[in-house]
Amino acid sequence: MRRRLFFLGIFLAHAIQAVANDWGMGEANSKIDPGNIFRPLATPAREANTIAIFTLAITTTIFVIVSGLLTYSVVRFRSRRTDDGSEPPQVYGSGPVEFAWTAVPVLIVFVLILTTARSTYTVQAARRPPGAVAVRVVGHQWWWQFEYPELGIVTANELHVPVSDPRHPTPTFLDLESADVAHSFWVPRLAGKTDLIPNKTNVMWIDPQEPGVFLGQCAEFCGTQHALMLLRVVVHPRTEWDRWVSAQRRPAAEDPSVANGRHVFESTACVSCHVVRGTAATGRFGPI
Repeated sequence: MRRRLFFLGIFLAHAIQAVANDWGMGEANSKIDPGNIFRPLATPAREANTIAIFTLAITTTIFVIVSGLLTYSVVRFRSRRTDDGSEPPQVYGSGPVEFAWTAVPVLIVFVLILTTARSTYTVQAARRPPGAVAVRVVGHQWWWQFEYPELGIVTANELHVPVSDPRHPTPTFLDLESADVAHSFWVPRLAGKTDLIPNKTNVMWIDPQEPGVFLGQCAEFCGTQHALMLLRVVVHPRTEWDRWVSAQRRPAAEDPSVANGRHVFESTACVSCHVVRGTAATGRFGPI
């Protein structure tokens, strides 16, 4: 009995912690429309969606044909009271039928291979055009670090990118790295999953064609707080993007109204984990 109560207590403690933390960036994320994942807004996600729909259409057609033939056979050749019980003629092979059920699957697989290869090449072989935004993404337990080396900007858990005009594409290329364990970067409406592997750099890109805020998450179990590792991608129109970059480059403002809070922050252990511009905080363990 005590053992059961012990495990029940552990379960309730984790449940209460989950509710208290709201698993990540809290109430703010719950107010963001998750959108329709079947309406991709960037080329990599659109290519993945095309393959998925095409494959689903083929498999659905096969399912309908096979189910229809099976249903017809069950109904047409069911046992009847007028049957004399004799064995029907036995067929031990049919060249045309065997050729058909061999050739058709091979043809279907060949078409799927070609379609997948085309989409994979479109995504993987894309070259970085002039004007593309470069971002270094570092996965930590359990938060995301986004560095813009050409702009001198660093953010945490929020990736800001400009809208990419299809007539004049300005994609965002992401260099993915891990500071500890394996993670996986996934924003369903913008691109498929790409892993972050320790001591290795993987590359992916997105070219969102509508402004908005899109939710993503780590798609690889990375430890006890894996569910906290959420992220947002904020897609700005070009003029708004320029204003955001300008604002991020400005020096930190001195606000006397928050001086007491700043003193509390700088005099506690918070500075050992976090970085806040304009303060003495230079930690590297928590979100910047």
